[in-house]
This record gives sequence, C-alpha cells and structure tokens, in this order.
Amino acid sequence: MEEPWDFEFLTRIADTCLSFLSEFVDDWLANDMRVSIFKILLSWLIFSLIAIHFAWKIYGNTVNDMYYRQGTGQNGGTPDTAGPPSGWDSKAGDAPKTHRD
Repeated sequence: MEEPWDFEFLTRIADTCLSFLSEFVDDWLANDMRVSIFKILLSWLIFSLIAIHFAWKIYGNTVNDMYYRQGTGQNGGTPDTAGPPSGWDSKAGDAPKTHRD
C-alpha cells in the first residue's frame, strides 16, 4: 500500500526543481553582468572539456604507452623475487649491523 507522503514528497521535489529552472531561465535571458560572466565561464569549461576529450582521443595511447611498464615479472620489469644484495649493501666479511639502544 502506497503512503500519501511519498506522492507529496515527489511533488514537492518537482515543484522545487521547476521553480529553480524558471528562475534560472529568467536570469539567463536577462542582460546582467553576472549572467554574462557565467556564460563566459560555462562556455570556457565546455570548450576545455571538449578539447581534453579530443586530445585524449588523439594522444591517449601514446601517453599510456609512455607510462606502461613493459617486460615480464610482477609489475612489468620488476622481478618476482629479490636477488642477493648488491655490493654497496654489504661487503664480504662485514658483520651484520644490529640496533643498539
């Protein structure tokens, strides 16, 4: 059974949206400085997003290939297991270092 407040809630939301849209259209059609600035900024945002979209379409594979690790292993060129320590880590005959308080 449907409760009456559900319909009232949806009607209230619809009325709020319609009043907001009517005020927005009234402001949009007005020749006000803040509306002009808003139109300029909105068109700049839309232009930038379209330019980014087309640039990614053209150069996306190139950028992806630049940062993709190639090779075999766990993370591309990273070996699966660690090898023996290199010469600069420890020298032959050195005692292992311990922490002292």
